[in-house]
Amino acid sequence: MKWIDAGGFVVRLPIATISTLLLGPGTSITHEAVKVLSSANTTVCWVGEDSLLFYAISQSPTSDTRKMRRQIELATNPSQRLVVARRLFAQRFPDENIESLSISELMGKEGLRVRESYEAYAKEYGVGWVGRRFVPGQFHMSDTTNKILTAANAALYSLVLSAIISTGLSPHVGFIHTGSPLPFVYDISDLYKDKLCVSFAFRMTAELGCTYDRKKLLNRFRECVSEFCLMERLPNDLSRILGE
Repeated sequence: MKWIDAGGFVVRLPIATISTLLLGPGTSITHEAVKVLSSANTTVCWVGEDSLLFYAISQSPTSDTRKMRRQIELATNPSQRLVVARRLFAQRFPDENIESLSISELMGKEGLRVRESYEAYAKEYGVGWVGRRFVPGQFHMSDTTNKILTAANAALYSLVLSAIISTGLSPHVGFIHTGSPLPFVYDISDLYKDKLCVSFAFRMTAELGCTYDRKKLLNRFRECVSEFCLMERLPNDLSRILGE
């Protein structure tokens, strides 16, 4: 299989050694290429600019479901679900004993921590803050910090979704979040959101003088993801959280 860029430069793709192929804007793919990818059990994802948006996925019907079966077994067993949920929260509360807390108690504790985090970063960077405000479809109505938070969250969700799918897990089977399209994505994203989204939003608001510069924000967010080694951490964190 080969990839051809706009200038006609050809690159051979070793499909047998690639688990996931990300197709960005402007990409065209042939029917034969999809057949080859399917035969090699290579997942195909359609993503946005710099892979920071995630639109759709195509998986081979012969792909291995071992990890997904284990994920479902854990999520549908109440005691095992609580064990996994506590592992997720333990990473956010490393110095606290949370073994006796229920999921609802843990979620309440997390909500308080997030609100305190907003206030702390607002004070650290000297940014005005009146609370988290986001109305779907009315992005332009938010203040700068909320806009950056929303954009950073969306980018993080896309990266986490790509990692979850590429490791053979389901984004639809969560342990803390429920009743939403991608609960496992939200479960995992919360492990990194404080550093990659909340701190980032307040810092960038201060640096940009309360203006919203999408291109500059995406470039800086990509740098933060690289420095944080997110894509290297994700496979290990996913395995550890599921007890593998």
